[in-house]
Amino acid sequence: MPSGTHTTELNAPIERIWEFVRDMNKWAPLVPGYIEHKILNDKQSTWKFRADLGVVHRKVSLKIDITKWQKPTIVTFDLTGLNEKFSGNGYFEAESLNATKTKMTGNLDITAKGIKGTVINPALTSYVPKITEELTEAVAGKIVEREAIAEWE
Repeated sequence: MPSGTHTTELNAPIERIWEFVRDMNKWAPLVPGYIEHKILNDKQSTWKFRADLGVVHRKVSLKIDITKWQKPTIVTFDLTGLNEKFSGNGYFEAESLNATKTKMTGNLDITAKGIKGTVINPALTSYVPKITEELTEAVAGKIVEREAIAEWE
């Protein structure tokens, strides 16, 4: 299964990370290639984005099912392809290093199924770690940006 994990340290307390990642509206738009998302209920949403897999360029629609909200440390989710045969899972996890510093880890595992899977999965092997890093860094950047604004208020 193509997967990626990326860890970064933020100058923000763990509660601030939780305030951000507990709301999918805040981090769904940070997915690389984001087009739109729709919240179905407090644990389900659909996301549309453009995936550039080298020779394959696709608009991908996924259903996201939150499998665990564990305040303040982890959000886990499953991914199901709506227009393509994709499945997978992922998480955001936070670990408090001290009162003002937190380690945040993002993880994605995605596999293409069916006949196209044999062609797409090799491309996903390099794509998934890249988008995992980009998404994790984008989330971290927004949290740090919000922290800086809060300090000025």
